[in-house]
Amino acid sequence: MNGSIVIVDDEPITRLDIRDILTAAGYEVVGEAADGFEAIEVCKKEHPQVVLMDIQMPILDGLKAGKKIIQDRLADSIVFLSAYSDLENTEKAKKLGAIGYLVKPLDEKSLIPTIEMSMARGRETQELMNQIEKLKNKLEERKVIERAKGILVKENHITEEQAYQMIRKLSMDKRAPMGEIAELIVMDDE
Repeated sequence: MNGSIVIVDDEPITRLDIRDILTAAGYEVVGEAADGFEAIEVCKKEHPQVVLMDIQMPILDGLKAGKKIIQDRLADSIVFLSAYSDLENTEKAKKLGAIGYLVKPLDEKSLIPTIEMSMARGRETQELMNQIEKLKNKLEERKVIERAKGILVKENHITEEQAYQMIRKLSMDKRAPMGEIAELIVMDDE
């Protein structure tokens, strides 16, 4: 299979047509939904690579559901569908972080390339988000180590370098990450 997709549209016939095009092209449709609430639930369960989502739907529209899906990282990417190509909806979709915007009725010539592009961009976006998360964690760990060094300097009347070496040695002796050792040192001081 080329990738996992969730189709969200309040029209069952439209969902069926899209499913037929996608499965014929080798994609796996892992779920369908008729409104925004269902879309969020399906995405929580399936974590698809792409969500094809209609904007105009009852109960919860596609833009609001899309915002939640993107915020919670429930899918790699979203392509919005609409019968309208108005500037307001395209701007909203762009601001939300949508990868694509297709105007209905859909045809295979525009749908398949858009899906391919959204999968590629979605993978890149997810990799970047993971890198950002790792960097945030490293930065937080570094802040804790700096605080622990400050405590050790103050309590033991040693240099920053000696404090750092003390944390490092404890880390090796206890076979624990330096961040964990630093957290314990800081915890005592709080």
